[in-house]
Amino acid sequence: MRFDLVTIFPGFFAGFFEHGIVRRAQADGLVEIGVHDLRSFTHDRHRTVDDRPFGGGEGMVLKPEPLARAMEAMGIAPRQQRVLRSAQDDKAEGEPISGGTRVILTSAQGCRFDQSVARELAQLDRVVLICGRYEGVDERINELYCDMELSIGDYVLSGGELAAAIVLDATMRLIPGVLGNEASGEFESFGAADASITTDVEGVPRSQHGSGGLLDYPHYTRPAEFAGLRAPEVLLNGDHQQIRRWRREQQLRKTLRNRPDLLERAPLSEEDRRVLEAIKEQG
Repeated sequence: MRFDLVTIFPGFFAGFFEHGIVRRAQADGLVEIGVHDLRSFTHDRHRTVDDRPFGGGEGMVLKPEPLARAMEAMGIAPRQQRVLRSAQDDKAEGEPISGGTRVILTSAQGCRFDQSVARELAQLDRVVLICGRYEGVDERINELYCDMELSIGDYVLSGGELAAAIVLDATMRLIPGVLGNEASGEFESFGAADASITTDVEGVPRSQHGSGGLLDYPHYTRPAEFAGLRAPEVLLNGDHQQIRRWRREQQLRKTLRNRPDLLERAPLSEEDRRVLEAIKEQG
């Protein structure tokens, strides 16, 4: 899979791409990352990428011409052309994806980025991320080239570079082979439901529990006692079924406390609902 990032601060990503899973994924040939300096696509001696907004107001806006040149240099046609070409290739009409590519603008005005969007993007061959700056990007670039706007949360950042790095990281780790243990991507917050997980070892009860869109359960490791606090006994007794039940209860408890909104759309069983009611009664 390939990621292309368009930014006025290409050096921002240097350290991020040189460590951990991102570095290993590139070294293993699973991920390619291209960082494009928007100022390289300007034609004036000051390498101007922004201008004052029409209609007045505070701040500056990224100009459309350099961004359009960047898209052209990367071989990205305007969205309408890609849609028409997609229809000619017997793909679904109106689907703004062609050749497994999607162009994304990082913006506080965008749709909320979450794990389901990351899974969708991980199925593509290429993702192009335009990093917004200042007051934003000329809307005509959004209309002409972008398949979607993405926001990583209900707050405003100084620029879209942080958001682009988050989208890249969350998406990349879902690509087969990127994680050392494929099951790691299933047993975690917002991960798969039990019914879709097939990593059971025959004859051995699984002690883990898929989150099914909820938050993950708390984790403990050695030593068993630290600073006067002992790891829960249920995790030390070796009973996989008890551990599994405890972990599900903890998933529900933590989700209720930190993200109760997730419970509204999670596929809960009758047992889950009984456990939740018991937790609420406990206060």
